[in-house]
Amino acid sequence: IQTEPFKHRLSLLLGQRGIGKTTTLVQFLLDSTSQDFYDPSILYVQADHFLVGNSSLYEIAAEFQSMGGKILAFDEIHKYPNWSQELKNIYDRYKTLHVVISGSSILHIKQGEADLSRRAVVYTMQGLSFREYIEIETGFKIAPASLEEILTNHIELARTITKEIRPLQYFQEYLKHGYFPFYLESKKSYLIKLLSTINLTLEADLPYLKGVEMRHIHKLKKLLYVVSQAVPYKPNIAKLSRDVEVSRATILTYLSYMQDAKLIRMMSYDVHGDSLLTKPEKLFFDNTNMMFAIGHGYANTGSERETFFLNQVGLSNTLTYSDIGDFRINDKYIIEVGGSKKDKKQIADLPNAFIAADMIETGFDNKIPLWLFGFIY
Repeated sequence: IQTEPFKHRLSLLLGQRGIGKTTTLVQFLLDSTSQDFYDPSILYVQADHFLVGNSSLYEIAAEFQSMGGKILAFDEIHKYPNWSQELKNIYDRYKTLHVVISGSSILHIKQGEADLSRRAVVYTMQGLSFREYIEIETGFKIAPASLEEILTNHIELARTITKEIRPLQYFQEYLKHGYFPFYLESKKSYLIKLLSTINLTLEADLPYLKGVEMRHIHKLKKLLYVVSQAVPYKPNIAKLSRDVEVSRATILTYLSYMQDAKLIRMMSYDVHGDSLLTKPEKLFFDNTNMMFAIGHGYANTGSERETFFLNQVGLSNTLTYSDIGDFRINDKYIIEVGGSKKDKKQIADLPNAFIAADMIETGFDNKIPLWLFGFIY
């Protein structure tokens, strides 16, 4: 995410654990000063630091502003109680103060009377795309392509890219360890660290932020393992309800919480349906790296391909479940995801229908390389 947009008086940066929120926040502060060392007009505060317990966020903002403060950053805001009300008060009272906040993707800015939706500009961080991963690994730079560009001009796009690099050389690596930027610290320990991050989300964030009972957490972990091995996973809500020993409504709520935490993605026929009431047709992990972390280095190939497609394309497009093909995009296109030998029998004679095929470098007609959909952002 670019830090330039953080010019609003109240900006909220959301994202899952390990996505790089703190790094982005600190980079924004560094970009905001021309001084080499201490700049008294900028203050960074860890909202979960024990020193914060002696003063409220409002008191910190009041003192900072009185001393000529201009930019105030609160990191990990979700770990501070009553955060939304205090931010609302800061926004309404100190109109010359520029406040930037980072928090968990589980947070919702509408909190009763402390509704920040009319005050805060919200940015949500996404993990690295396949395009960004290749740029980091090789230095090769190419502009993102829209979905429509890929569907209508995929042959020329693929030829342009493959003149410079071999995307398939990096594709499997990306699926296993390329989504979260902390892979740069160590590829060997990456999946272990990612598993620890997932456990913290389940064991700390969901109970603290959403009130999920600790006795249910190990059942949710078991569900995630099942999803990692499935082709892909079609949930039986009644059975899940019995296994976790909660009501149908509660299991659907728990699934919604895990989707908010960006652990899973639910796929339904109607994207406008209420996820708290509507049974999902399929469950996917948020990204393929999580599949390998939960599955101890193994992931079902078919589910892996579909998860990659959903993750990369779903950021800027609306995907729903389809009986014909694997995905319906923007209520217009049908996509069937498969291997290199996937034929168009299932989508034959359908308008606006395409195959996203793995393990091919360039495509033809309506058969498009799966990796190319990783160049959308």
